[in-house]
Amino acid sequence: MDLYRIILVDDEEEVRKSIIRKIDWQAVGFTVVGDAENGEDALEKIEALEPDVVLTDIRMPYMDGLTLAEKIRQRYPSMKIVIFSGYDDFDYAKRAIKLNVTEYILKPVNVEELTAILRRIQESLDEEIEQKRDVSLLRENYRRSLPILREQFLKDLVSHQMDGKTVNDRLEQYDIPLGGAKKWISIAVKAEISEVSGELILPLHEERELIPISVMQILEENLKPYCRFSLFSFSGAADAEIAGIVAIDENNSQTSMIDILSDICKEIRKILMIPVTIGIGHSRTELGLICESFRSALDALGYRAIVGSGSTIYINDVEPVNTGKLQFTAEDESALIQAVKFGPEEKIRSVVSGIIGRMSDAKVHARQYQTYMFSTANCLVQLIQQYDLELGVLFGDTGMGTDPFMMIRQVMNREKFSKWLLEAALGINGAMDQERDNTTRQSMERAKRYIMENYQDPDLSVEQVCRTLHMSPAYFSTMFKKATGQTYIGYLTDVRLNKAVELLNKTDDKTYVIAAKVGYQEQNYFSYVFKKKFGVSPTKFRGSRS
Repeated sequence: MDLYRIILVDDEEEVRKSIIRKIDWQAVGFTVVGDAENGEDALEKIEALEPDVVLTDIRMPYMDGLTLAEKIRQRYPSMKIVIFSGYDDFDYAKRAIKLNVTEYILKPVNVEELTAILRRIQESLDEEIEQKRDVSLLRENYRRSLPILREQFLKDLVSHQMDGKTVNDRLEQYDIPLGGAKKWISIAVKAEISEVSGELILPLHEERELIPISVMQILEENLKPYCRFSLFSFSGAADAEIAGIVAIDENNSQTSMIDILSDICKEIRKILMIPVTIGIGHSRTELGLICESFRSALDALGYRAIVGSGSTIYINDVEPVNTGKLQFTAEDESALIQAVKFGPEEKIRSVVSGIIGRMSDAKVHARQYQTYMFSTANCLVQLIQQYDLELGVLFGDTGMGTDPFMMIRQVMNREKFSKWLLEAALGINGAMDQERDNTTRQSMERAKRYIMENYQDPDLSVEQVCRTLHMSPAYFSTMFKKATGQTYIGYLTDVRLNKAVELLNKTDDKTYVIAAKVGYQEQNYFSYVFKKKFGVSPTKFRGSRS
């Protein structure tokens, strides 16, 4: 296993050198990647070197060990912190415990004690990593999580459209017995608890949260002999507590399934003395489109105020059947937007193929084709507006001109529309990738400008810059280092010191005044940082220019 990385922080150089010299670091599983003489220095090195452990003194100039520990906890919550102190102070120890410091030890630190502590930390780190890598433990955690994962997948399946491969992979992964059917139907189940008769109250009626569980149990017992199905709780819809998907095979039919569900409603009323209504949706020949069936099952459930509750309501019985409907649905729009925004190209091609495929399958009036095409084109136009892209990216060299409405006139040529849609989607995807790169570069330029305008503020922090840019500190730090080749603290320090050099050359201001003007509250720390960069103190630097 690789050695763990450690940084030492102490304002006494001799102490740091002594600790580094006396400990056999490799023997205890560590390598010293850096050292610092105060908390400010340490923060910059922690950002650049990413240690696993920070070993720090408590009393240091500019930033003490506890303040350093607090800042580490905010930015690097999993990093181990060891504090050593020459002060047996209960308040210090209490603050250290509150900051979840790994070890708190008193100076002088002897080799045996520190070696023992490092071994404990190594074992702790080993154990944490081993737990995260332990296949049997991961498998056990996965097994425990499987019912939750299975239910979440089923909720997702009835909530939005999915591609066939993803559906089949998940069915196999979660051992859901729904694959390979002729078609599927969705059901939405509502226990009408409010209609329970006041005279016939069972103990179960007092525990209302248990009623859906009992209803699901009866449904499972009665459906099991007849078909393959999956039932799951569905709190996402106000009208349904239980959702289900039923597979229609060679040995059962949709009509017989509706009859069985009607009988189950009667049985539940008899056993639980509660009326239960089951909404039954349109059938679908693709399981990835079962969300459409579930929406119609919820619609069917909504008709119980008209046709009555306590039985099944089949959507085809209460709404006219329209087999020739061609509609660019919210799921279609979402799938197209996701594919265009995030790719990859294979995904874009698959989604576009599905959109064009529905056009080819539908036998509808030309008006519906026009509306469908216009809705699809409008989805891409909205993306262009949202990301402020050039409208020309819609057209390319498709020969359709630069007029969006020209597409509508191509209604009888689906092949041409298909070609346009694919090229436009791929073109927008490429333009958005370029725009994201440009946006990141622009954000980094804004960050540099913000630093130049605010370097005098001693409290200027990476979090403050990120609030201005609306970025997370972790992402900003990565992008900023990539753009500038420096950490944020290193860049800010360079800006401040370069401005200090200007002031030293052009003004007669005292050192403490210049320190304050470039964002340092303490003159001594300013002098320390200045000398570290330029090799001389500010006073000697000015003298050498005289």
